[in-house]
Amino acid sequence: MSATRQLLPGVFIASHAISEGFLTRAQLRRRGYRRLVQGVYADPGLPFDHQLKCQGVALLLPQGAVIGGHSAAAWWGAPFAGTTDPVTVLRSADGKWRGPRDVRVHQTVLRPGDRTVVDGLPLTTPLRTAWDVAALERLPTAVAALDAMVRAETVALPELRTMARAGAGRYGAARFRRAVELVDPRADSPAESWVRVALVLAGLAPVPQYPVRVGGHEMALDFAWPEAKVAVEYEGAYHFEESQIARDDVRIDRL
Repeated sequence: MSATRQLLPGVFIASHAISEGFLTRAQLRRRGYRRLVQGVYADPGLPFDHQLKCQGVALLLPQGAVIGGHSAAAWWGAPFAGTTDPVTVLRSADGKWRGPRDVRVHQTVLRPGDRTVVDGLPLTTPLRTAWDVAALERLPTAVAALDAMVRAETVALPELRTMARAGAGRYGAARFRRAVELVDPRADSPAESWVRVALVLAGLAPVPQYPVRVGGHEMALDFAWPEAKVAVEYEGAYHFEESQIARDDVRIDRL
């Protein structure tokens, strides 16, 4: 075997690579290839994220099936699905493919305009992705994804509202409408979207990223109720990284 074939680049189906002589089963085990889903492996040097997992699943898809929902949202500005999350696949009602473990297959009607291809990967379009995220995911997850997609300008809020009005009778219509009502692209992170949804559902609708000026410094409060002069700040994991705590303490002191 030549040196150039000792380590397979990219993502591959193990049985195909073995049958074509690129490597043996023993070499597959010894060389540290990363198993993405059953039968599909990746070069260990590739960054392991949900998108890589989607690329592996895409090699197994039957004709007409696409990566969709929370998984496809990664390509449209909302890369929030994790490596342990199942890959969402949409297929037509006449198909029987169930996929390997770590794949969630949703049977639905896929119209020609619902599909696109990005870097060789079959995906649902941004608007179809937005619909399926709202229809299939928990409300906080859906709102966080839609917030990010609107912020990334892969979808527009007026488009989502139009879909919500026109979608009566479609599967997930009520869930989509409820998610769109809560979309606000001012959220800086998915966690801020989750907190905002919790506040709204508790009857405490805040103003996100409320601007204030303190001692000549421009700041934005994560959540504010200006009339009551009350604010809530969200501190994510980054708050505890390196010197971030000190910077945040200075900010809080100014406020």
